[in-house]
Amino acid sequence: MPSPSRPGSSALPALPASEQAEADEALDLADCTNSTDSNDTADAGEEKSRSGIQSIEVGFRLLDVLTNEPRAMMLRDLAQRAGMSPAKAHRYLVSFLRLGAVSQDPVSGRYELGGFALQMGLARLARVDGVKLARIALTGLRDRLDLTVGIAVWGNQGPTVVHWMESSYPAKASLKLGDVMPLLSSATGLLFAAWLPRSKTQVMLDRELAATRQSMADIEPVLAEIRAHGAARVEGMLLPTIHAFCTPVFDSTGDLALGLIALGHEGSFDTRWGGDIDTALRECAGQLSYELGYKPGER
Repeated sequence: MPSPSRPGSSALPALPASEQAEADEALDLADCTNSTDSNDTADAGEEKSRSGIQSIEVGFRLLDVLTNEPRAMMLRDLAQRAGMSPAKAHRYLVSFLRLGAVSQDPVSGRYELGGFALQMGLARLARVDGVKLARIALTGLRDRLDLTVGIAVWGNQGPTVVHWMESSYPAKASLKLGDVMPLLSSATGLLFAAWLPRSKTQVMLDRELAATRQSMADIEPVLAEIRAHGAARVEGMLLPTIHAFCTPVFDSTGDLALGLIALGHEGSFDTRWGGDIDTALRECAGQLSYELGYKPGER
């Protein structure tokens, strides 16, 4: 059975009259500087052959704007956000329409991402492995900050350590792969308790609350503070003299996918919110969330 091809059309939808006039005027202005553009193109020719095709990168700005805009856009607004003239933007959009990367409402003339853009996104999500991406990212983070770092996911028994990398001065933490972290006395556990649905965590929470003679009323302010900070932090709670951060990575549905762990000894571990460790973890987690299809504001 032949595979479906992307939609294409030789008869593209026309611009609305007002926008066509605007585009034509901008095109006339562009023609006045055509010789300058040609010289610029010639000068950049050698650079293009070495580093890529500049026109693709320029046109991608339109797709980037549409990706981050929740509504379909008029040509002039789209062009302005992408930093180009309406005429120039229209020429790129003609090609994107043919490829199915962009679609246009035949009535309003507004543009939005097309069906092929959706297929690309779905294909990427189907291939992505969050833990694998996190392992690669944490290698660089460990080397840059010389920290002991790890990855935790929610398993059958609770928050489980699935990857661990020691710094040049190991934290002497008695943690190993497969360890299940307590919910109420570890940065990792607190992170999952704060962001996972209560239906997943309640049994484990009840068990730990009973053991420590606490109630949900005691722990809710702690979890609320973690959500407000956007990460969990403990100072010597689970292991004396050992401090830790755990920062969330979210997936395309806005759910918690995994936690990035960093820990170290008292006196050499920066526990400040906004400090070097907290900032580095947030940057790493933010990039991983992006790779997994998460858009800020979805939670």
